[in-house]
Amino acid sequence: MAAEPAQNVSGGAKGVGSSSGSMVRRILLGSQLRRLREARGVTREAAGYSIRASESKISRMELGRVSFKARDVEDLLTLYGVTDDSEREPLLALARDSSIAGWWHNYSDVLPGWFQTYVGLEGAASHICTYEVQFVHGLLQTGDYAHAVVTAGMRAPIPDEEIERRVALRLERQKLLLGESAPQLLCILDEAALRRPFGSAEVMAGQLAHLVELSERPNVTLQVVPFESGGHAAESGAFTLLRFPESDLSDVVYLEQLTSALYLDKRDDVGQYDKVLERLEAIALTPEQTRDHLRKIGQLR
Repeated sequence: MAAEPAQNVSGGAKGVGSSSGSMVRRILLGSQLRRLREARGVTREAAGYSIRASESKISRMELGRVSFKARDVEDLLTLYGVTDDSEREPLLALARDSSIAGWWHNYSDVLPGWFQTYVGLEGAASHICTYEVQFVHGLLQTGDYAHAVVTAGMRAPIPDEEIERRVALRLERQKLLLGESAPQLLCILDEAALRRPFGSAEVMAGQLAHLVELSERPNVTLQVVPFESGGHAAESGAFTLLRFPESDLSDVVYLEQLTSALYLDKRDDVGQYDKVLERLEAIALTPEQTRDHLRKIGQLR
């Protein structure tokens, strides 16, 4: 789980509030630096030389995958011909703010680096649209269900303390849905996620009841794609599409893999997943029908 994800994220510069935006700030700053470098015709190798770093370090900076030193940003801006203080200061401010550690860094012992990127983006998103087929989305899991999912996914035994830390991390993420600036969550679940048992019958019953309760929140839209719908557009499996309040920041599609993750932000790529979401919404049960379906499945257990 230590492998880094293939990442392709870009955007422009806008302010982002709270420590959850530190990841977004890095992406915004990195993309701005990339645009300035390309406009000046400077190679990554030359940019790296100017700050006593490698070409790969410049690549990681431009993708927002590493923190920024103010001195490095200052030197790069000078190299790129940005000498006016009115142009430099907003970017330097982004560099300072991007170093703010998010709450999830307290869980770095159980949080792989490739998933830290996602948690940061999730925390800064205004809209989270997701499709799940294997299990209930992490933002909607009960503690008992999360514990069952974590233990079922272990490829080797791990200490109980680490299991509890992973569950605690998942529950901490869920506070995102309760804040004043809570994002809008659209979660489309394949019925298989509801039928596949994790934990005891009591755990599953509690999870189903929890979904009914959460689905009544104004910022949560929950829909189920029933088995009766047959095959559908999401043949590639689970994915999440994130939208941000910053107009210059591209939508991002997150695809989780076994030991890494893929982040897509090219308009054509994102557009394809957006169309899949629309098709899934069309064939899925309505939120009201979904609540009835959840209650029915719960009674059958």
